[in-house]
Amino acid sequence: MSRREAAELPAGFDEPVFAEPWQAEAFAMTVALHDKGLFSWSEWAEALSAEVKKPGAAGDGHDYYEHWLAALEKVLAAKGVAGKSDVDALAAAWQRAAHATPHGKPILLENDPKRVGRLPRTILCSLYVPPSA
Repeated sequence: MSRREAAELPAGFDEPVFAEPWQAEAFAMTVALHDKGLFSWSEWAEALSAEVKKPGAAGDGHDYYEHWLAALEKVLAAKGVAGKSDVDALAAAWQRAAHATPHGKPILLENDPKRVGRLPRTILCSLYVPPSA
């Protein structure tokens, strides 16, 4: 094998790892929450495995990150960090903010037209992951 052949990347190596930005964000949040000690990797593997094994999972794995997100939401609820209603309320607020934001502008929760004051402190605190030291 020549040096050039050894240096070539395998086929598909330059393709994106994540099909959508939200998948990368879910992955990053999971890693950050693990790094903060919220759960162990074995706990995570068990939660994700339970979601992926549910009936109706796509055989080709195209819905893998949907299962990833469902597992993350269940871990957050099980750990008492954020319940389903908290996650749903925040997701709805982001969706409304996205629809109310002009094209090309950053989406901010402040743009949510149904927002009254600030989000409940429990939601903000539970979803905040401080930067690593």
